[in-house]
Amino acid sequence: MKRALRVSRVVTFVYFVLNGTLLGMWVVQIPAVEERVGISHAALGGFLVLLGAGAFAGMQVGGRLSDRLGTRTVVPAAGVLCSVTLVLPGLAQEPWALAAALLVFGFGNGTLDVSMNAHAVQVEKAYERPVMSAFHATFSVGGVLAALAGAVAIDIGWGTTTTLGAAAGVGVVTALVSARGLLPAGPAAPVTDTEGEPGVGSRSVPTRIWLLAVLALLIMLCEGAANDWSVLHLKTVLGAPESTAAFAYGTFAATMTIGRLLADRTSARFGPVAVLRYGSALAAAGITVVALSPWVWAALTGWALFGLGLSGCIPQLFSAAGHADPAAAGTNVSRVAGLGYIGMLAGPAIIGWMTHLMALNHTFLLLALFCATAAAAAGVLRPSPERSRVVELTS
Repeated sequence: MKRALRVSRVVTFVYFVLNGTLLGMWVVQIPAVEERVGISHAALGGFLVLLGAGAFAGMQVGGRLSDRLGTRTVVPAAGVLCSVTLVLPGLAQEPWALAAALLVFGFGNGTLDVSMNAHAVQVEKAYERPVMSAFHATFSVGGVLAALAGAVAIDIGWGTTTTLGAAAGVGVVTALVSARGLLPAGPAAPVTDTEGEPGVGSRSVPTRIWLLAVLALLIMLCEGAANDWSVLHLKTVLGAPESTAAFAYGTFAATMTIGRLLADRTSARFGPVAVLRYGSALAAAGITVVALSPWVWAALTGWALFGLGLSGCIPQLFSAAGHADPAAAGTNVSRVAGLGYIGMLAGPAIIGWMTHLMALNHTFLLLALFCATAAAAAGVLRPSPERSRVVELTS
């Protein structure tokens, strides 16, 4: 059993890398697809909303299917679906075709995202210690692999369709070969964390799940804002050259990845509440430095602290959602991930709208407020007394 558990952890890493790689391969090809279809940057923004809408729908469907059929069935199927649909944007010749392609690809991506997270919750439960954050770190590794593979494909003269087709083929094989290592579905468990009377079997959504989802929205909104505005901040506000401005996102992404590799041990020692509370507080301090500092070096330090602080927050929220009710782990993760994904999409737009009212750097104080809110609400990660009693009785 120990060997099977280790194998399941490894293949879960594989699926997280696969998801990051497939999404990254699309990102690398965006300029080529945009030029071929003949759309503007502004129009592309609207098309990317369709990608997000498809992902949100896929998360809701994938979560429910994971609970009904088991993640061992849904994860590889979602991996195949996400891989196959990656080809569609590369085949699109007209704007309407690209819109449909992104909607379908987003659906596949969302289904894979939530089902692999639901399986990660199973693995974490079997390990009886935090392992979720490392999975999220390897998603970033997939993005790096996609960037490298995309650069090689461009150098050797491959077109968009060929590149995405090759990535899709590798993705299908990876998803199918890795399927045997996934954990089988466990026996159905009673509801253990509902509001009101625990263990009654009510399928109403606990208030705690919605609180976790709102916190995920706030945290991922901050991540989305950093992804799209960090480089522009250094370039347009502080006047840094482009080569230096690029380090703003680089430092944020690097400390985010490093923090996620360390967050599991931190959570095991100090608890998930501490990771969310002090991580969010550190992020609030970091983005405040970014908002107020007139120096490039201080802003880079602030972006690094922002990434480090946020790094362990989302894995704690996903883990808490998955463990709240073993019989509805996929559905609960889909709720938290879905609302969080909305925040990821909304973050750049909100900051962009606020720049009509104030300077870009001052808009980041809103992100500091969101981080402070998450820090204040970190106690929601603490299991309810009812759940703790049920765990004691069933362990």
